[in-house]
Amino acid sequence: MGKKTIKWLAVVCMVCQFLTGCSIGGKEVVLTNGAGSRDVFVIEDVSCSLTEAKVYLANYQNIYGKSYGIDLWEQKFQNNKLKNYVKDVALSEMTRIACMVLLAGEQQVSLTEEEIGEVDKAAKEYFNTLSEEEKSYTEASMADIEKMYENYALANKVYNVLTEGVNAEVSDDEARIMEAMQIFVKDEDKANEVKEKLDSGEDFAAVASNYNQKTMIEISFGRGEMPIEVENVAFELDNEQISDCIPTEEGYYFIKCINKFNEELTDANKSNIVKAREKAAFDDVYEAFISGLTSRLNEENWESIDIITDGSITTDNYFVIIDDTVNKIF
Repeated sequence: MGKKTIKWLAVVCMVCQFLTGCSIGGKEVVLTNGAGSRDVFVIEDVSCSLTEAKVYLANYQNIYGKSYGIDLWEQKFQNNKLKNYVKDVALSEMTRIACMVLLAGEQQVSLTEEEIGEVDKAAKEYFNTLSEEEKSYTEASMADIEKMYENYALANKVYNVLTEGVNAEVSDDEARIMEAMQIFVKDEDKANEVKEKLDSGEDFAAVASNYNQKTMIEISFGRGEMPIEVENVAFELDNEQISDCIPTEEGYYFIKCINKFNEELTDANKSNIVKAREKAAFDDVYEAFISGLTSRLNEENWESIDIITDGSITTDNYFVIIDDTVNKIF
């Protein structure tokens, strides 16, 4: 996806934890119970209404409440914990979007008329999927969904703008993923036993099944994913070659190289490396920006929102529709 659809890239910290933990970027959050207010929270001059919160919750309850064809609500699978989790995820996403909208303003980033037109088409598409029960629960109008979608698109656009200068060139060596088998033991005596058996020609997999203290024997990994001592040795191995004992701080490794260069996984890792570079570049700006924000969370309003799990709320395509549009226009 490259720079597209930042929702799935975890590009920012979980702002929700700052709100519920009474701070955003180290700034104290003011908790209010303003009677008659329809705001769930306000960050600077960007607010989230009860309607917006209910749209997010309606979708997240179905996204997270249904797994592998199983309706967890119907199964009454720790419903209170699941409800709390869904609300945490929703609050995190909503506060993230609010912060990104504010950042877009600081960076003088806005949507063009053409982009707004495409986003509003997506809003209409989503609004038309809502049942009467869902419209009643969320109290959402077409204008509400349009504004929410425009903010979501703007958040994506400012991310793209702030990361467009990131170097997208990644060498095969930097991204290389190798397939291997490992034996890990924690103490030196066991390591000596493993070494003796391997030196005598015993099958690596057989020795691993008897000695390996990691959860996996067959592994694939790239740079930075294994202890540096292991990486330095493993990436010099040829196919079918077995390393000597590799001591590390946590214990002792033996590595057998199965495929020193998995081309498919390496190509995929190049994309991951670019995304990590983009995230780092974005975070430098974002984290400095949110450290100066003030926020207010209306606990009474937030706690008053219930998640309806009787089967009447089935909407789950809010993000699918807007993500598809965002991926086309950015």
